[in-house]
Amino acid sequence: MLRTLTVAVLLAAIPGAGIAQTQTTPVTTTESQQAESGKPPQRIRSITLTGNEKCPQSSNPDDEIVVCARIGEPYRIPKALRDDKPIPAQNQSWVNRAALADEVGRRAAGLPDTCSPTGSGGQTGCARLRAEQYAAERAEARRVQAAIP
Repeated sequence: MLRTLTVAVLLAAIPGAGIAQTQTTPVTTTESQQAESGKPPQRIRSITLTGNEKCPQSSNPDDEIVVCARIGEPYRIPKALRDDKPIPAQNQSWVNRAALADEVGRRAAGLPDTCSPTGSGGQTGCARLRAEQYAAERAEARRVQAAIP
């Protein structure tokens, strides 16, 4: 799992490296002088730009290189089509379905921490269930509040 995640992150970073290497401004004489001197810069500053921001110039081209990358829209799905609503049960993975079936079975059997009137430990399960419901209600209220333009 970790190896797959590492490979995915590295593959996602490859297009960003290509963007950082594109040159949008012509090379100035001070930059070409620094390149000809063969002396490495003291500092490399990497900046991510959004909107119409301009790439800042380095104060001393001999000591500093400024690399700018522009991000447009960080999401591939258009804003109008994004949906933050809960996923319907028929579209959920089998892991979520199995966890739900397990929880239903625990409540029916009256196991501890299940908020069941039968069996032991129902009170602690009820407190946990109420806390989960409160967190879900707050998340839904934040989602609705964020959807209002």
